Amino acid sequence: MPDRHRTRSVRTCGKEYIIRHSRHSRLSPRVTGLLFFIILCVLAGASLVHGELPFSLREVGEILWGAVGGSGDADLARTMIICEIRLPRIVTALVAGAALGVSGAIFQGLLLNPLADPYTLGVSSGAALGAALVITAPLVFPGAAFLENPWALTAGAFFMALGTLAAVVALARDRQGHLAPTSLILAGVILSAIMSAAISFVKYLAGDQVASIVFWLLGSFQARTWSDALVVTLFFLPAMSAALWAAVDLNIMTLGVRSAETMGVNTRRVRLVLLLAASLAAAAAVSVAGIIGFVGLIVPHVMRLLAGPDHRSLLPLSALGGAVLLLGADTLIRTVLPGEIPVGVLTALLAGPAFLAIFRRRMGRLLDE
Repeated sequence: MPDRHRTRSVRTCGKEYIIRHSRHSRLSPRVTGLLFFIILCVLAGASLVHGELPFSLREVGEILWGAVGGSGDADLARTMIICEIRLPRIVTALVAGAALGVSGAIFQGLLLNPLADPYTLGVSSGAALGAALVITAPLVFPGAAFLENPWALTAGAFFMALGTLAAVVALARDRQGHLAPTSLILAGVILSAIMSAAISFVKYLAGDQVASIVFWLLGSFQARTWSDALVVTLFFLPAMSAALWAAVDLNIMTLGVRSAETMGVNTRRVRLVLLLAASLAAAAAVSVAGIIGFVGLIVPHVMRLLAGPDHRSLLPLSALGGAVLLLGADTLIRTVLPGEIPVGVLTALLAGPAFLAIFRRRMGRLLDE
């Protein structure tokens, strides 16, 4: 039978190791990255020029040039539309999508579970509960007005996401301390249900503000500002840096914890760093956009099919793919679909069937083997 696998070398602790993986990739990581970068640029340009008030590419260029430091001859109202409404929304959607994509790739690689992502593990629900508590606290306790800033929102989302992840891992461990993939997903579903009930109670406390909380929980980039873009960027960049730092060790850990330890990988340190990075990235995205499912689940699968499972390329490609998916969904909502439907609803409708198709394809491959 023909060999369906190919090899890739990784280096750690001064030694080189060979990892075999399925020969299913169609493009090199560089070609895949370039392709998705071009798509991202096209989407960003389309999002800038299209909308209720259309612009030409030349007008957008003149406005951006004037804003950077060139001539200030552009109309003030049109400059505000581009620089204070559309551009912050584009940047926020781009970085939030990148954060969700990287978070999903980390969880799937670290936990050796193709169904792991911030949504299925309950991390998104935990982050949403933390953010909802921060939103509601000033309404219930007037003395908590200091919570009315984006940094408090992200901090609340992060700590609740981290607590939820710790609870999921603790519930999924067996008596020997091992993590079973099925138990992990089941624990995530249980914790997610508990968090959803808690969110319902918070919505009850919100009173007249419940509509805004519900719309936020469904996921939206409407009325996002440069502060939102700055918050998610400042939390995403350290998470991405930590993930790239541990990418080689993560490759080795996919062989199993015991094998990785014999190769000199400090699995506890790597696991802690990656879990913190994934939780931080997911919490930052949820704090500015609400709950957006399936991005962290579907994007890493697509990137593995296109460019292979090496996390040195998979992590940045997942960030790029997540940015393309969320920016494309938000652009479609804002320019084509009637009304401002939540972006989380659209990503579930688009990515859900795609994930089913990938799942069926993988099942067919396993049966053939």
